[in-house]
Amino acid sequence: MAEAESIIGTPDIPDAEGAAEDGAADRADDRGEETAPGRGKRRIMVLFAVAVFAYLIDLISKMLVVAKLEHHAPVEIFGDWLQLSAIRNAGAAFGIGEAYTVIFTCIAATVIVVIARLARKLYSLPWAIALGLLLGGALGNLTDRIFRAPGTFQGAVVDFIAPAHFAVFNLADSAICCGGVLIVILSFKGLDPDGTVHKD
Repeated sequence: MAEAESIIGTPDIPDAEGAAEDGAADRADDRGEETAPGRGKRRIMVLFAVAVFAYLIDLISKMLVVAKLEHHAPVEIFGDWLQLSAIRNAGAAFGIGEAYTVIFTCIAATVIVVIARLARKLYSLPWAIALGLLLGGALGNLTDRIFRAPGTFQGAVVDFIAPAHFAVFNLADSAICCGGVLIVILSFKGLDPDGTVHKD
């Protein structure tokens, strides 16, 4: 009998590994666990949801400011400490580098492309939120650069939040700063965008 088995051989099972993987995925689904692809899709959805929210809030606020505040006296929120005052900013966040509008436009477009590419490897919820804030803020200011006067890719950004002794900024700037601070914190904690944690 043993000689016959050695002559005939054992039948190959080409799909054994694939079946095992499918079975593991099915068992994970039965236990309510997320597989890596499913978790990645959820994180991407979070990223774009945060980005859309940040973008819409910034866009609506700028539309209201242009309609109600531009060419009007500043509105005091907390006396002289915080006012709403509409200005047009040709520079970067907080009025930096007004002579380099086109360069800042290119930088914003590059940031958007990099975030979109990075999203494919995104499995961390905190990173999804941080990148969503960056993406929404960059899109908000890029919209101004493209569509507002004096021309395409040279447009001035609408700023209106004016704290005392500080530069005037907008909600897109706030989203970019919050996203950047969160990324710094996650990097110090050793959390990567793919969800892995490393200790230096």
